[in-house]
Amino acid sequence: MTATRPSVPAFAAVPVCAVAGVVAVVLTALSGRYGYHRDELYFLVAGQHLDWGYVDQPPLTPLLARISTEVFGNTPMGLRVLSTVASAITIVVVALIAREFGSERRGQLLAAICAAVSGFVIGVGHLASTATYDLLAWMLIALFAIKLLRTTDGRWWLALGLTAGIALENKYLVVLPIGALLIAVLIVGPREVLRSWWLPAGVAIAGIVALPNVLWQFQHDWPQLTVAGGISEDDGTENRIMFIPLQILQLSPFLVPVWVAGFRQMWRMPWARSVALAYPLLCVVVLAVGGKSYYALPLLLVLVAAGVEPVLAWRRSIVAVGLALAAVTSVLFTLPVLPASAVDFVIPVNKEQGEQIGWPELTTAVADVWNRIPSEQRGSATIFTGNYGEAGALRRFGPSHGLPPAYSGHMSFADWERPPDSNTGPVVLVEQERSPTFEALFRDCEQVGTVENIVSNDEDGTALVLCDSPGAPWSTLWPDLRHYY
Repeated sequence: MTATRPSVPAFAAVPVCAVAGVVAVVLTALSGRYGYHRDELYFLVAGQHLDWGYVDQPPLTPLLARISTEVFGNTPMGLRVLSTVASAITIVVVALIAREFGSERRGQLLAAICAAVSGFVIGVGHLASTATYDLLAWMLIALFAIKLLRTTDGRWWLALGLTAGIALENKYLVVLPIGALLIAVLIVGPREVLRSWWLPAGVAIAGIVALPNVLWQFQHDWPQLTVAGGISEDDGTENRIMFIPLQILQLSPFLVPVWVAGFRQMWRMPWARSVALAYPLLCVVVLAVGGKSYYALPLLLVLVAAGVEPVLAWRRSIVAVGLALAAVTSVLFTLPVLPASAVDFVIPVNKEQGEQIGWPELTTAVADVWNRIPSEQRGSATIFTGNYGEAGALRRFGPSHGLPPAYSGHMSFADWERPPDSNTGPVVLVEQERSPTFEALFRDCEQVGTVENIVSNDEDGTALVLCDSPGAPWSTLWPDLRHYY
């Protein structure tokens, strides 16, 4: 096909990078407050067991967690350095997307500011998470897709394929926006981009890059499908009910007029209509499968980038007030600015804040129970937790209390290690909620402690149960102790 190349404005590199730099400084300054998130504790252990895949995720985020802590130290701040960098780059990419829609210097700067005050961008930027790198990948895919649609230059399929392949090594969700965009192109065009010989080349690149993890999943009977099924079954109804409210709250209610304007703006551009249509199509898919609200959030940033040009025509005072309110509320609800004891205020909107608090205290409480075991029995005793956050916390903080490695049947912890059958002594169970069926696998169990957090997070009220011994060898119990969600 003959490629057309409509010109785009010059990139406003200095002001856009300045906005990204300010966000990076803020995230760095706050990255050491509170503590590790439960998922981060899991990634730390996963990073010590590098593989081409895990039951609940591809390998990229654990690998980056390993690199970040090796280089910058095993602290929350050290772990989050690469996340901060990824978020700063995301802000720059949003501005580049606005440039593709014709935004000049002021529009690109406004797009960067909108991204910087978005609760979702700075929220995932604060943590080392799969969502952090997934967001950056989505923005890059959107940028390359928009370039493809605007110029009809099929060579952009190569960049799309490479980015999608790398993204698939981090999170499988990337297939959702790509699928939604392809369907949208089939519906409203421009369909000629699908007739390019560069398309199969891009698909081949994506497949080659993603192949190692796909093979791992195949060899292990596709456990990630089991995990996804558990999410849909357990949380699907709640996810559907909260989908629209959380779409608005997690990005920022004050950015709603911007992304609505962006949708209208793209719909007026024949080549960009498919990008606009991709968002509602994606929402329908996520609702159908009972996925989480943030699965569709990245495409809202594309709408925001398209909406800055119309917004520039609005009264500056209104825009400034809206951005200021977005910044204040986003920081309050997504970053650790409140005293830890006051985080209950934001947990109803963003429970991830509470998941960063209380892990050292949980470890101390487990150590108190462990010390009740006679010293001569500790060599054959075991600490077993109900979830990977608890196990990860005890792996991270337990050595300073003289605790042995904790075990868990949750997610990939079940694959990494199980207690040796020679551990026939007492068992310390860490249970979010006591379960008679679960405890029946052990002998003579008694609750001897409770975890009391200063916030109402998932671990507040966790029961610490001391059992005389496992009811059978650990190798026999292990299949019954394994769980995926």
